[in-house]
Amino acid sequence: MTRFLLSAVALTLALTPCKADWPQFRGPTGQGLSDEAGLPTKWSAKENVAWKVPVPGNGWSSPAVVGDRVYLTTATDGGKSCRVLAFAADTGKPLWDKEVVRQVVKRIEGRNSPATPTPAADKDRVYVAFNDGTLAAVKADTGETVWVNRDFPYYSQHGLGASPVLYKDLVLMAYDGSSEGPDKEVGWQKPWDKAVIVAVEKATGKLRWKASRGQSRIAHATPLVVTHGGKDVLVSPAGDVIQGFDPADGKLHWTVKTSGEGLVPSASAADGLAFSASGFGEPTLRAVKLGGSGDVTGSHVAWKDRKHVSMMPSMVAAGGRLYVVTDGGQAACLEAKTGKPVWEERLGGSFSASPVLAGGHLYVLSDAGETFVLKAGDEYELVSRNPLGEQAQASPAASGGRLFIRTKGHLWCVGKP
Repeated sequence: MTRFLLSAVALTLALTPCKADWPQFRGPTGQGLSDEAGLPTKWSAKENVAWKVPVPGNGWSSPAVVGDRVYLTTATDGGKSCRVLAFAADTGKPLWDKEVVRQVVKRIEGRNSPATPTPAADKDRVYVAFNDGTLAAVKADTGETVWVNRDFPYYSQHGLGASPVLYKDLVLMAYDGSSEGPDKEVGWQKPWDKAVIVAVEKATGKLRWKASRGQSRIAHATPLVVTHGGKDVLVSPAGDVIQGFDPADGKLHWTVKTSGEGLVPSASAADGLAFSASGFGEPTLRAVKLGGSGDVTGSHVAWKDRKHVSMMPSMVAAGGRLYVVTDGGQAACLEAKTGKPVWEERLGGSFSASPVLAGGHLYVLSDAGETFVLKAGDEYELVSRNPLGEQAQASPAASGGRLFIRTKGHLWCVGKP
């Protein structure tokens, strides 16, 4: 009998998906990579949906999943009321909905929102940012506000799009905005020196360091922390530059000059290379060798590509391959070391969300709310198309063998109940 019970327990554990957290934009690594097994590959608005709940207000932040909770931000009252919401991951039950601050609504691009930055969470707190530059922390169990930092007022012609990132005892945030003065082209069309990256203490919200980029232009890319040569480096693209900082103290180590503003995709990294797409003007996909000191534009650009350039979705690097989906619906797989195309295929439609790679599949969510599931590898293979019938721009999250997808008015949990 004992042997039977032990076998049953072992079988149950083997069939139970690993419930890994998805604690920030693009998951635990910040690169859209998941170790989840058994994620669904086929669903619709009525099939294979564990639950669906309405989300009030206006916001395009992606879900963050920690433990048994899912966190989102939104803005109600015409964008003035900045709110954080928590849902039970297993059932979708709303747990709390709290106003953190109220903001003055400024200019926002049509595809942006007053609550676009994705929360970053740990087991104790949820760290959020809103369109006016506010950073805040709330308690994970109750939503009670712990601290608010409004020391970095933000404006841009597009609105705020970057998300906060957790690093040890710090919250990192990039502010690549433009001038609110009479000449709105300053910082947008004309380079300026006002863009900064800041680190505040998780415990108190007080400033630990502030780093200046030098001359740059508007951008919306979330910074990425990777390890290279035994040291952590904060890889941060912006308009006209991609740079490497020390995440502990903000020291600028290297800069690669690019040309383009308004870039959205966050960087990816693998095998000693960082991959970044520059913005409007001269859209170019670049592979940059990590390391170096000072201006390394002439020595550290491994390759360039002008054909496979995403202006919205971030790239995914894994297994020696770089997967790119452009905002116009062109999917491509490139050799990461050389940039040589492996395959390319037109999906059709428009895309804003960043793909997720899990279980050998690439999950690509369109603006129409349809997820294309592609086989990851050296040959293009479309596994399924899965429409939800509602506009979607937020990137999916993967946790507990399920996908969490935010659409215009709802949060969906796709997979078995």
